[in-house]
Amino acid sequence: MNNVPPKPATACSPYLEPDIERELLRAYIDSASDGIFVVCDEMKFHVANPLLATWLGVDEAELTAHGERLPITDLFGVAETEAEFREHFSAALHGQPARFEAEIRPPRGEPRWVEISMNRVGLEAGELVIGILRDITDRMVLQTALRHHASHDDLTGLANRREFQQRLRTLVDALPAKRGPHALIYVDLDQFKVVNDTCGHLAGDELLRQLGLRLKRLVNPRDVIARLGGDEFGLLLHDCGIEEAMRLAESLCDAVSHYRFAWDGRGFEITASAGVCAIDGDTISVEDVLSAADAACYVAKDQGRNRVQLYFGGETCKGKRQEMQWVTRLQKALEENRFQMWQQRILDLKGGIDPHSGHVEMLLRLIDEEGRVVAPGVFFPAAERYGLMPAIDRWVIQHLLRDNPRSPVLADSARRAEMRYAINLSGASLNDDKFLLFLEDALRRTRMATPALCFEITETVAVANFGRVREVMQHLRQFGCRFALDDFGSGMSSFSYLKNLPVDSLKIDGALVRNIVDDAADLAMVEAITRVGSVLGLKIVAEFVETDATLQRLREIGVDYAQGYAIHRPEPMQAN
Repeated sequence: MNNVPPKPATACSPYLEPDIERELLRAYIDSASDGIFVVCDEMKFHVANPLLATWLGVDEAELTAHGERLPITDLFGVAETEAEFREHFSAALHGQPARFEAEIRPPRGEPRWVEISMNRVGLEAGELVIGILRDITDRMVLQTALRHHASHDDLTGLANRREFQQRLRTLVDALPAKRGPHALIYVDLDQFKVVNDTCGHLAGDELLRQLGLRLKRLVNPRDVIARLGGDEFGLLLHDCGIEEAMRLAESLCDAVSHYRFAWDGRGFEITASAGVCAIDGDTISVEDVLSAADAACYVAKDQGRNRVQLYFGGETCKGKRQEMQWVTRLQKALEENRFQMWQQRILDLKGGIDPHSGHVEMLLRLIDEEGRVVAPGVFFPAAERYGLMPAIDRWVIQHLLRDNPRSPVLADSARRAEMRYAINLSGASLNDDKFLLFLEDALRRTRMATPALCFEITETVAVANFGRVREVMQHLRQFGCRFALDDFGSGMSSFSYLKNLPVDSLKIDGALVRNIVDDAADLAMVEAITRVGSVLGLKIVAEFVETDATLQRLREIGVDYAQGYAIHRPEPMQAN
């Protein structure tokens, strides 16, 4: 076999001289859009491309000068990054490719985030490590912004409720090892609604933004201040005794009260109420401490506002806390459909012969988690305070008037056309446009005659929201509905407004009716209400009629209808 000499290289030959290969490699390194370096086992530069030199703020020749090569770790500027680099460099030097993200702050260059990749290169002269730095600053800035957005309130820049609860949960979970003392302050503005209603939501937002900045300046950087929602703020204090927490809460309230908010040439003085709760070995959960601080804050509001209340487990705080716990219970009851409609007959004192004829008042009952019946007087205060009445009234309308095959009212009205049904509406529902649209839709859809419906509205609500209540009544009258003014006489308001309120009947407050046989003053007031109502053409209904003697006296006075235990005890209205 003949030996054939190799062909000489041409311009298109795959065989390149070593010098040409190095030139091409160097051209690639110099034109790369990433920083590239080669360092020895002592982490000193052997190669650095121009881009990396620019990032580091050092001339390439200075980095790689023979005998004066600079260590790459001198240029990171962050101790944590240097330590992490050394760890990954050691792994790469032992044949394990490394990749990690880090922030560099070169003494003479711009700070940036980079992704660093490293691999070992084995040569006869020794071991080298080649690395690539990819600039990921834009991505990290975006991620940081997204994380900040997820954990902070857009309006005030403070932590949001989710972040606050997470930080609180971390603190509570650490209590077995570190029992405290820690504390939580719950702050609620007192006159925020005045600004919102007077100047609009833009003014309200600006007030919250300014107060958020003001409160933040009073807080230690290691503590957490958050906007918990609406005009409520929370402050989580680490390693803080209850006395110090009370002093800080007083400072926060003082800072708010001494602040004057100006908008469109008008000035507003704002105050705040605060509740303080200790976080210690007795703390059960995040919900436990939040509930306690919130309850204390409401006690502060009830006692005059612009003050601080410590949660100490007394009857006042416990009562508020129990009221607040009803919020979760009521929401769950709505989800699980655990309400029930009851009825109580209303007797016609002037013409009713059949005690089962006439009309009835529809009453709401809650079936609790143990299957027990709970009267509305137990849970209505919490529902009213925390804005749940529209949802509860919606449940009532849904189950009584909507085209529901199990509706007891629809079934009963189909059998007895002469029946009348009284349904209570709360003040919150009357002020809720969405609820009123829902009610109008229900009135259009119902299969019963709408004149059979009488909506009861308390005198207190009617007087406090006269214009709105009058407008709603006039609007709903187009469907043929009737209206009754409930608990009339409880506040003894002037009778004059009755001439301008389109009601059909007055229900005298039971506190006046109960003792008319023995109390001359109560009797006189019931007689006066009856006379005025009769002159205005209104039907008069007496509530809380508990004895036959009371019933007889009401007949003598000329009251039209009576309702109470002497006539009928409330009972569940059975669905078909």
